[in-house]
Amino acid sequence: MDYFLALASDPAAWAALATLVVMEVVLGIDNLIFISILTNKLPPEHRARTQKIGIGLALIMRLGLLGTVALIVRLTTPIFDAFGHGFSWRDLILVAGGVFLVWKATKEIHHHVAHDDNLDDSGAGKTSGLSPMSAIGQILVLDLVFSIDSIVTAVGMTEHIPIMFIAVIAAVTVMLFAAGPLSRFIERNPTIVMLALGFLLVIGMTLIAEGFGSHVPKGYIYAAMAFSALVEGLNMLSRRAKSRRSAQQPH
Repeated sequence: MDYFLALASDPAAWAALATLVVMEVVLGIDNLIFISILTNKLPPEHRARTQKIGIGLALIMRLGLLGTVALIVRLTTPIFDAFGHGFSWRDLILVAGGVFLVWKATKEIHHHVAHDDNLDDSGAGKTSGLSPMSAIGQILVLDLVFSIDSIVTAVGMTEHIPIMFIAVIAAVTVMLFAAGPLSRFIERNPTIVMLALGFLLVIGMTLIAEGFGSHVPKGYIYAAMAFSALVEGLNMLSRRAKSRRSAQQPH
C-alpha cells in the first residue's frame, strides 16, 4: 500500500502515466483502423459484438503480456545475425506482423479495385464471407504485434508496472468507444476505405523496417497520415457542396 501511495504522490509518475496513455492511444489508431475495416465486412448485426469481443480479448492479452514484462524485455536480445543486423524475437514478430498487414491491406485493395460488385446501391461495401471468429482471430494476431512493440517502448519510459497497466486499460477503453463511430464513418464514406488501407500499407512497411533495424520516426508517419486525412476531408466537403448545388438547380 505504501508503494501505491508513494506512486500516487509522485509528479513524475503522473507525467509518465499521461505520456504512456497518449502513446498507447496513438499506437492504437493503427489497430483501430484495421478493426474497423475488418468488421465492416461482417453483417451489420455482428459488427458491434465482434468489435467488443475482439478488443476485450486484446485487453486481456495485453494485460497478460504486461504480467510477463521481464520475458518481453528479453525478446529484444539478438538470437542470430543476418544482413548485418542482429535479429531478436521482437524483430521477427515485427517483420511477421508487418508482412501480415501488407498482405491483408494489398488483398483488400485488390478486392476493392478488381471487383465492381463489392459496392451496394449506396456505395457502401457489401459484406463478405468473413466469419466473426475469423475477424476476432485476425484482430488478436495484429494486436499481439502492436502490444509487444508498445510494451517494450513503455518499459523504456517507466519501471512502474501499475502505470503500464493503467495506461493500457485507458487506451483500450478509448478504442472500445471509438471503434463503433469509426466503423460507421468508414461505412458512410467508402472512399475513406482506400485511404485507410493505404495507411495500413505504410504501417506494415514501417513494422518490417523496424524489424530489420531501420528506425522510422513515428511522428513522420502520423503527420503524413494526418495530412492525407485532411486532404480527403476537404475532398469530401467539396463533393457534398457540389451535390447540394446540383440538387438546388432546377431540372
